[in-house]
Amino acid sequence: MAAQFKKTNTKVFINSGPELTPDNIYWKKYSPPVLIKEFGLIDYIDFSPVEPHYFAVTCSVRVQIYNPITKIVTKNLTRFREAAYGGSFRSDGKLLCAGGEESVIRLFDVSSKSLLRLFSGHKAPVHRTFFTADGRNIVSFSDDKTVSLWDIPTEKQIISFNEHNDYIRAGAVSPVSPDIFVSGSYDNTVQMYDARTSKCVFSVNHEAPVESLIFLPSGGVFISAGGTEMRVWDALAGGRLLTKLSHHHKLITCLKIASNGKRILSGSLDRHVKIYDAGNYKAVHTLDYPNGVLSIGTSPDDETIVAGMIDGLISVRRREHDKTDKNKKKKSTFRRGGHNINSTISDSVAVPCKEKEIASKHDVCLRKFQYSKALDSVMIPFVANKTPQVSVALLQELTRRKGLTQALAGRDGKSLVTILKFIIKHIGTPRYGKVLIHVANVLMDVYEDNMDELGPEPRTMFTLLEQKLNEEEDLILSLTELEGKLHLLLSAAESAKAMSIKEPQAFEPSDAAQKNLILSIG
Repeated sequence: MAAQFKKTNTKVFINSGPELTPDNIYWKKYSPPVLIKEFGLIDYIDFSPVEPHYFAVTCSVRVQIYNPITKIVTKNLTRFREAAYGGSFRSDGKLLCAGGEESVIRLFDVSSKSLLRLFSGHKAPVHRTFFTADGRNIVSFSDDKTVSLWDIPTEKQIISFNEHNDYIRAGAVSPVSPDIFVSGSYDNTVQMYDARTSKCVFSVNHEAPVESLIFLPSGGVFISAGGTEMRVWDALAGGRLLTKLSHHHKLITCLKIASNGKRILSGSLDRHVKIYDAGNYKAVHTLDYPNGVLSIGTSPDDETIVAGMIDGLISVRRREHDKTDKNKKKKSTFRRGGHNINSTISDSVAVPCKEKEIASKHDVCLRKFQYSKALDSVMIPFVANKTPQVSVALLQELTRRKGLTQALAGRDGKSLVTILKFIIKHIGTPRYGKVLIHVANVLMDVYEDNMDELGPEPRTMFTLLEQKLNEEEDLILSLTELEGKLHLLLSAAESAKAMSIKEPQAFEPSDAAQKNLILSIG
């Protein structure tokens, strides 16, 4: 069997990007976003827990319910005179409650759009409303600094808590207990309540105005968001702080649970939605948006992600599914003994057809030992600018074949200038530096004796190459000096630490340690 020609290996010089994790693959399987323009800020987004998982968008003076597939409004709840806030579904998807600027809570029948109940009692706008875990009551969080629990059948207030000193803009209800809920206020605190004892269970300090709260599905842990920080609290341990997360550089506005409780989403005015692992609280992926994110929602199966922005845009992303069915079967008809027989043939028994590999132009030239032509083919602007790793890989292959001198020699002014420009542009890149320094040395060896015979442009390029090499040399010297200073600082710190461990009482540092410390300070 004849030896097969080995293609030029370009993978060595490809820039290694970030490691592709299962989360990256999972969260990238969404179609390009569909943008819907609304009038005013998108205050809140909530998905119906039951299929087909319609989502409610609270914006301006209405709550609109969208079909996630068609992205069209199916229901429009417009019984508001002023701004509506925090429209959220009940666990059966049949009822929806919403607060508003009018200081009342409205309860709607989703199917008929009828206003079923009107809960009055607050004295300031109500920004968040939620159904309790059993679906029998509603909890409301208001700017009048109170949290109220309402009975749906009687339309009466069961209990009211007044523990905060400022506006309450965030709240959450326990997913496992109908009597437990938390509130977050602009007074920087988060309060937990138990309706059975009619008092506040405990209070924790977030140290920034609280914008959003969520419970994890277990009900034993809740998360608060305020400023640029998220804090995770253990509710069963009396509000013990578990960890702090700070991956945003602007205000965090909303939190959501995704992937059946396995992932946490946070939206921010920095135009990013961060996704965290609910087990170790590490950031695993980032979604980018064209403007600051005010609200976000996900369907229970992660089929749809919807984000609302400060400019009134709604971004809807749907998960893409593979259209190819590997188990799809084809029917073929053939004649046996004069009768047509339908038989089912699986794709799995089909003989795969080996596709012919198309060799690149420089590999074809290398196979024919045409080194100059191979070099010319990778120095054209399209290849050199778009895929410089291919050009460098060929130069390395020519060095290995001992054909670099042959490829560089005997060139006219134009082709020589092209090669010199490429070297000057990329010789400072760490991935290419070793190969291109060798190429530059060979190039100068080839043309040093007849430099005067070259045209003015190639000589100018050689001068620029000299300047570039001097700049790189100065940079390396500066970095080496900086490295030495850092080593000195580290050694001084280690010496001081070691002496403090050995002699905890008063002591005189050694001359060497004093010298190191003086030099580091200087």
